[in-house]
Amino acid sequence: MIELDDRLTRLQACAREWAAEMRPFSLEVDQAPDTLRRHLDLPALSRVSRLQIPPRYNPDPLVLAGHRFYLMSALERVVFFEEGAWGDLGMMLGAPGAAMAGILVNELGDDEQREAFFGRLLERPTWTFFALTEPDTGSDAGGLRTRFVPAEGVGRLDGRKRFVGNAARGELGVVFARTGPGLLALVAVLVESTWTGFSAAPLRTSGVRGAELGEIVMDGVPVPPERVLGRHLPATRRGMHAWIRVFNHLRPAVATMGVGVARAAHDYVVQNRRRLGSDEHDRLDRMRCRIEEVRQLSRRAALAVDRDPDCGHLGSAAKVAAARLAEDCTAAAVGFFGPGALLDHPLLDKLSRDARSVEYMEGTTNVQLLNLSGVVLRDRAGPLPRGPAVSPGRAVTR
Repeated sequence: MIELDDRLTRLQACAREWAAEMRPFSLEVDQAPDTLRRHLDLPALSRVSRLQIPPRYNPDPLVLAGHRFYLMSALERVVFFEEGAWGDLGMMLGAPGAAMAGILVNELGDDEQREAFFGRLLERPTWTFFALTEPDTGSDAGGLRTRFVPAEGVGRLDGRKRFVGNAARGELGVVFARTGPGLLALVAVLVESTWTGFSAAPLRTSGVRGAELGEIVMDGVPVPPERVLGRHLPATRRGMHAWIRVFNHLRPAVATMGVGVARAAHDYVVQNRRRLGSDEHDRLDRMRCRIEEVRQLSRRAALAVDRDPDCGHLGSAAKVAAARLAEDCTAAAVGFFGPGALLDHPLLDKLSRDARSVEYMEGTTNVQLLNLSGVVLRDRAGPLPRGPAVSPGRAVTR
């Protein structure tokens, strides 16, 4: 068991309080995603918009009982975003701030790029986007079709992206493209939504509507050379290598969001079914135990990637388990209320739709299994890489 120390327990308690304040608005935002802007004063949204920024660039971290939090470690994200997903997954994903784009900028950007990007986020709530997935090839980097033609002056960006969180809200973000054939010809560029040739529109979705997934079209978007991330790095470090590290860092947090949704479904049953039979008690207990199992796996995955950014296999395992957990727990919760449950309990209906979306966040189960099989094949002559050793019952922090 991985127990949280005093520092992380305080973060958990704070995030839990903020999530509870967000919950009453979840159905409103689910029905009309634009109403999210009315609730930017909620701490869960306003404070997270100024976090996930490296200490060097962030003079305003979250301070709790003398402890400073930047949400830059995977373990801090796992603790924080489980609570946020319990409050409302769509609103949490729809929050302004650095999010996925910020992790990539921190990984690939030079000092000037980081200063400009993170400094802008501290000025006011600013949405960012992370545009990788494409209409026909998904997030397969090898099949990427968006093209960037570099030049001594201004380069040109052409292509389409789909299922991009906050696409229509975002003012700036990261777009992945290729400059030629092969994996070494992949680049990431920082793009402004106001640039010529750039357009974005929201898509209709069943779940996580607060995140307002959208489609981006780029037709001859001009990109100055200083907006190319990793230009100071060799090609082997500015393409797939950096992307994999970003996903390794994010995967435990995505898994813990599935835990949060599952926990919300479990708690809904506890709060709304006052009388339970012995069999129903047993079903709830099994649900609670599964939630704890996946929570522990997500924490161990976070500890592993904080220790070694290239250690992502535990995150893939956690993501697979969490996607299944979220769907199973919400389906089980519906079963406690009988026919018509989804009509009679709108929040439970929303949780069921949001649960399915966990499967598609940051790579489907098939993608995660490919990641895991790659580790097995690479290390078949020896044991799998191990996460950091943690003694049972000890408090953990990095």
